[in-house]
Amino acid sequence: MLRRLYDWTMAKAAHPYAGAWLALFAFVEASFFPIPPHPLLGLMCLANPKRAVWYAACATAGSVAGGLLGYAIGHFLFASVGAQLLSLLHLSHAFPYAACQLRANAFMLIVGKGVTPIPFKLVTITAGFVGVPLGTFIAASLLSRSISFMIVGVLFRVFGAPIKAFIDRYLIWVTLAFVAAIVAGFLAVSLFTGRHGAKSDACSAATMPAGVTAPA
Repeated sequence: MLRRLYDWTMAKAAHPYAGAWLALFAFVEASFFPIPPHPLLGLMCLANPKRAVWYAACATAGSVAGGLLGYAIGHFLFASVGAQLLSLLHLSHAFPYAACQLRANAFMLIVGKGVTPIPFKLVTITAGFVGVPLGTFIAASLLSRSISFMIVGVLFRVFGAPIKAFIDRYLIWVTLAFVAAIVAGFLAVSLFTGRHGAKSDACSAATMPAGVTAPA
């Protein structure tokens, strides 16, 4: 079954509008969808390695645009939408720490997200809530998402054939590694809050801002 799904996805990845679908997937992931777009990006790059960098650019653009939606949710609709989204994604406990960190150094935190498995939507929604300057948010998001996606695009552009051969041979193990990466992202959120063995800092004792109630 996994092999059939892989073959079906590979066929769809070669579709002329594959880049647009990838951008849409990256858009929703940056604001509310839980699954990262990297596997789809990788499959598209495998299907057409010569367009790998283009696909990475599509994912970057879609993710930054989706980040703006997440920012708007956090800025204008946090109480009615944003808090519920974070609760559904099991990210509410990380929100106070993220808000504190973003107030202290928004640019570096958002850029640093590009090389960590911490869910990007936590950063975008929280950035909107705390009012990170829009120019800073866009610039940092563009750099962050470029780091995250362009690494994939360049690797597949240069080593596309060997990577495809490896995935074809070890599909089950690659799939398990991807699932482990998703789990690691949510575990990283716990470490990010500084409450589970990580070094404490000025934001470790942060709580929900006054007037904001985290949903149960």
